Amino acid sequence: MLDVPLLIGGQSCPARDGRTFERCNPVTGKVVSRVAAATLEDADAAVAAAQAAFPGWAAMLPGERRARLLEAAAQLQARSGEFIAAAGETGAMANWYGFNVQLAADMLREAASMTTQITGDVIPSNVPGNFAMALRQPCGVVLGIAPWNAPVILATRAIAMPLACGNTVVLKASELSPAVHRLIGQVLQDAGLGDGVVNVISNAPADAPAIVERLIANPAVRRVNFTGSTHVGRIVGELSARYLKPALLELGGKAPFLVLDDADLDAAVEAAAFGAYFNQGQICMSTERLIVDHKVADTFVARLTAKIKTLRAGNPDDSESVLGSLVDVGAGTRIKGLIDDAVARGATLVIGGQLQGSILQPTLLDGVTDAMRLYREESFGPVAVVLRGDGDEALLRLANDSDFGLSAAIFSRDTSRALALAQRVESGICHINGPTVHDEAQMPFGGVKSSGYGSFGGKASIEQFTQLRWVTLQNGPRHYPI
Repeated sequence: MLDVPLLIGGQSCPARDGRTFERCNPVTGKVVSRVAAATLEDADAAVAAAQAAFPGWAAMLPGERRARLLEAAAQLQARSGEFIAAAGETGAMANWYGFNVQLAADMLREAASMTTQITGDVIPSNVPGNFAMALRQPCGVVLGIAPWNAPVILATRAIAMPLACGNTVVLKASELSPAVHRLIGQVLQDAGLGDGVVNVISNAPADAPAIVERLIANPAVRRVNFTGSTHVGRIVGELSARYLKPALLELGGKAPFLVLDDADLDAAVEAAAFGAYFNQGQICMSTERLIVDHKVADTFVARLTAKIKTLRAGNPDDSESVLGSLVDVGAGTRIKGLIDDAVARGATLVIGGQLQGSILQPTLLDGVTDAMRLYREESFGPVAVVLRGDGDEALLRLANDSDFGLSAAIFSRDTSRALALAQRVESGICHINGPTVHDEAQMPFGGVKSSGYGSFGGKASIEQFTQLRWVTLQNGPRHYPI
């Protein structure tokens, strides 16, 4: 069992009132981590520590910030085993956490490279002798709120570019992966960023609404970034607007995967299986809607079904398991309800659907219509549905018939045809002849519609985590009208 204290001002500390909560393995029920349950005063202290550290971190030369972030990346990768040891919090496979660590380290390296790319502009002025500039400067304290499903990637993403831009950070850990999020803070602390530059707050599940509002309302918090469900994202967005804090929101998805009539079906099957079922479909980019041209639909479904038969879900400790567990039993019950609703309304269960505790076998349904909840609701599980259409325009209409717009994919041997369609798909991300699940540290990552707004990643993040300021220098006399 892991003991998980708070990280405030460079110090590990319990909650002020000594309260803790426990996170249990969803498969075995055993306690994985005992976690400090922060009070409102702890939240205030974390922000105060970040505010105190801000002037020194913001004034640090970019080369020094780069060096410290690179050291953090190296330490994160070197401590991969510690992160994998905490995978029991979510029931994920070890290879998923290993992948998380690799991409998170890349995010820190990419952030390090951005420290010298925070540039401004010289703008011609109509005032004689006036030299005008637009400068990007650090904002102050940034609040990052990260989820559990890709815990190392998404928590690191919440803090890496804010740090590169000269801000200090408070990370509010997920209640479902608190040990992993706290370990990220410790790695950054051990890498020598400085006391208070990164602070980590964990809270009991029931306390989350009060803790989040307290953090957002704090005057020292100047920016908010949140990754998670659309439901909670709306709450965070509303709170941020109430307190006049710019927010970056990366929310839910229901990614469409278009298979045109000329697609390489074998390649499409491999990408669809990966996109739909990796990490039990618990990825915001997961393939949920397989939108297939009628001409090739039967063949595609048959080949995908054969692939799914090789993907056994089970206890991650079982060597025969290819896929792991859902995050908890409740997730399984919720997802099974969506499957049962679709079948009751006429959908065909092609394969899967067996639920045992938190283990749900990979599932494929055909004949899904808009009368079924699964047509529109994000399953966030190992479930994909087949939607059939005649021709590219019909497939495009089905793809865009969603409240979500995060990731999408199009498979076609005619890349010009696919590119023309990609420009009309309503999503922040679209991959041609590749899976919907694809992330790289330097790429702009964000969605549209109910999938949120703003972009993480590389240069796209600079706009989110800096303040644009207009500064002028008057050379010589200036005429005034009075």
